[in-house]
Amino acid sequence: MSSTPDAVVIGAGPNGLVAANALVDAGWSVLVLEAQPEPGGAVRSSEDVHPGFVHDTFSSYYPLAAASPTIQGLQLEDHGLVWRRAPAVLGHPRPDGGWALLHPDRQVTAALMDEQHRGDGAEWLRVCEQWDAVGDQLVRALITPFPPVRHGLGLLARLPRVGGLQFVRTLLTPATDLARRFGGDSPGLLLAGNAAHTDVPLDAAGSGLMGLLLTMLGQTVGYPVPEGGAGALTRALVRRLESRGGELRCSSRVEHVEVVHGRAVAVRTEQGERVPVGRAVLADVLAPALYRRLLDEGDVPARTHRALERFQLDPGTVKVDWALDGPVPWRETPAHAPGTVHVGGSLADMNQSLGQVASGSIPEHPFLLMGQTTTADPTRSPAGTEAAWAYTHVPQPHADGADAPDAGADSPSGRVTGRWDRDDNERFADRMQQRIEALAPGFGDRVLSRRVTGPHEMQAADENLAGGAINGGTAQLHQQLVFRPVPGLGRAETPVAGLFLASASAHPGGGVHGAPGKNAARAALAAARTGRLPRRP
Repeated sequence: MSSTPDAVVIGAGPNGLVAANALVDAGWSVLVLEAQPEPGGAVRSSEDVHPGFVHDTFSSYYPLAAASPTIQGLQLEDHGLVWRRAPAVLGHPRPDGGWALLHPDRQVTAALMDEQHRGDGAEWLRVCEQWDAVGDQLVRALITPFPPVRHGLGLLARLPRVGGLQFVRTLLTPATDLARRFGGDSPGLLLAGNAAHTDVPLDAAGSGLMGLLLTMLGQTVGYPVPEGGAGALTRALVRRLESRGGELRCSSRVEHVEVVHGRAVAVRTEQGERVPVGRAVLADVLAPALYRRLLDEGDVPARTHRALERFQLDPGTVKVDWALDGPVPWRETPAHAPGTVHVGGSLADMNQSLGQVASGSIPEHPFLLMGQTTTADPTRSPAGTEAAWAYTHVPQPHADGADAPDAGADSPSGRVTGRWDRDDNERFADRMQQRIEALAPGFGDRVLSRRVTGPHEMQAADENLAGGAINGGTAQLHQQLVFRPVPGLGRAETPVAGLFLASASAHPGGGVHGAPGKNAARAALAAARTGRLPRRP
């Protein structure tokens, strides 16, 4: 590679690696600088929970990657990636017994729903047919740069097939209201549980869209996992990049982006190395980190500084990994073993738990997103065992060290302060484990080892996971589309020429779909084509 690469990409998370791959495909020389000793960001795996068990360090199941034209277009299977899927996509133990199950075959899903409430199966198949008509255009419109002219027009052309404005109204309907389309509770539990993957309240506009999106992706492409661990997805991205001449350097934390006459010209690393840049810098970092840490104050317009004061992170996260000496001992065995499980109780229970987090309280009965990864990928642990995990959202750590209200202060696990030190993490992990134990008696007896990762540990392992926020900023409507990361900066371009935001802080936000990285690369290439980024000598 030339001593002056065309582009420097800051951060080797999935968005940074997607951006780098897009640029090398266009013939650019690209250098990726990663602060951590290994690439991947939130897409990593390890065997440090228990010998012989592979656990994903952060994220695990990837329906958005399976549906993303960006990820699929990279043909990572040619670079060693193998996708694996569980017999059932998703399960939710129902409060009155039995399971709400999402099966890969929609007819099986519908039949299971009809067993619980006659007529729900037919309604479910109608929802699936609507998705068949518009889903691909909707997904593409959501992940392409704003405004999504091409796919937006494609979506408009198909709307009459699904009821026109009535379908638009459905997309804007809160998840709690979508659940009322059905007579039984299973469809609503699946939709609302998927909506709860973000921090949009279940009774707020936008939650229904997220619930419908993730549920229908589960019904069409499933919730796949990379064979051998999440890190296999990262390794495939790196192999592809390096096979095309791109370079990755780890343990190379970028401290500063140098700007001359309003244009990014170089980056400086923590080790003091200055790396000149021929055309562009693409930053896979949180928006506040870019504008407040990497850039000098004078390089950022005052209005951007003011807008960033209102930038809102999503809640924090506590994740627990378990190595189990046998399968999860569910009180009632599901008809088909799901890879992903929602532990949330009733719709009202989920709404209460998420509402407590939104109000800054530590939930008494947290909603858990749980994974049975050996069920999806038998290579994750020895035969007859299970590599399991669960995570839940919690209030961000208090900057002033003050205690957060604990709705579960009387829990047998003890009071949690909200400072998220080691004691907090362990007590809250006990609370999470008790939730599972209530549905799977004897779960604790099967635990060989346990790892607890709290908000501070997440941030230490990946600066983009600030305070345990996993989506690069809130997914609520006031910080989406043209408002992401702040009003007026709804695209990858920044006020600095040659500098592009390539992280989940940019539109369309969190999730392993690669769209922010691809959008940033697209913007850099377009600027070069139009002469706004001539190659520097």
